Amino acid sequence: MGNQAPSGDFEWVYTEQPHTDRRKQILAKYPEIKSLMTPDPHLKWIVSMMVLFQFLSCYLVKDLSWGWLVFWAYALGGCVNHSLTLAIHDISHNVAFGNKNAKWNRWFAVFANLPIGMPYSASFKKYHIDHHRYLGGDGLDVDVPTEFEGRFFCTPVRKTVWLFLQPLFYVLRPLYVNPKPITQMELVNAVIQLGYDLLIYYAWGLKPVFYMLAGSMLGMGLHPFSGHFIAEHYMFLKGYETYSYYGPLNCLTFNVGYHMEHHDFPSIPGSKLPQVKKMAPEFYDNLPQHSSWVRVLWDFVFCDSIGPFSRVKRVCKLVKEQ
Repeated sequence: MGNQAPSGDFEWVYTEQPHTDRRKQILAKYPEIKSLMTPDPHLKWIVSMMVLFQFLSCYLVKDLSWGWLVFWAYALGGCVNHSLTLAIHDISHNVAFGNKNAKWNRWFAVFANLPIGMPYSASFKKYHIDHHRYLGGDGLDVDVPTEFEGRFFCTPVRKTVWLFLQPLFYVLRPLYVNPKPITQMELVNAVIQLGYDLLIYYAWGLKPVFYMLAGSMLGMGLHPFSGHFIAEHYMFLKGYETYSYYGPLNCLTFNVGYHMEHHDFPSIPGSKLPQVKKMAPEFYDNLPQHSSWVRVLWDFVFCDSIGPFSRVKRVCKLVKEQ
């Protein structure tokens, strides 16, 4: 338990992110992949059923004891709410209603946000664009931990605490790394979310509100689904900054495990990413991949060569907004 992860620095590179070139190569060989760049007609119905399920769950948990409430918040609410955050991730790429209906996507993301208990969707979209455009970009990609996180959370015990507090770091990190003005949509997101939380509170009391918030915090903290946070971009093998996972948990997380494919083609819905791998297998089969998100979490905590510093960073030139 005394072993320390590397606490010196990130893996600095002086090359562009690999996804742009690979996208060009794949499209040159398999132009038919462009046919997958269409909205997912089922996404809005799946998400709507999940929001309705969590609304009914709020009613069902209102009379539970606090012990059982925490259990169900982790075992059920955590899974559903984490899955909803990944639905919001998909929606942020306009795959629910298409690019021509961008406003519908933004409003639908606010709707998908309701069971999470705290406003999330509008801020996520604002920063997630930078994650794709400036992958690993110093001062731009807020998915990369800060230097403080890398130096302090470097032992198994501290890395476990870091995983547990991961939702908090995702909220606070953008304010330090790349602060941006609050947008009108973020204010609308906050007002609607607060109104929904108050509605639940006045209808059924404090426990359903706790169920929503605890489910979100626990589900995005030390939870099997949270293995994808580490699996996606932490450098388990030198020279590789993005990894895919092809296991069964993809069925519950909108195929976020197909992360190499997602960064190659962000406009393709998660439901169609397995087809990308099937259509261009030689571009993905020989790349490093993860077989278990739980194993990823275990290795991250107990392997002394992996920690918050295990990320590729680069200096990126700002792209002019159109």
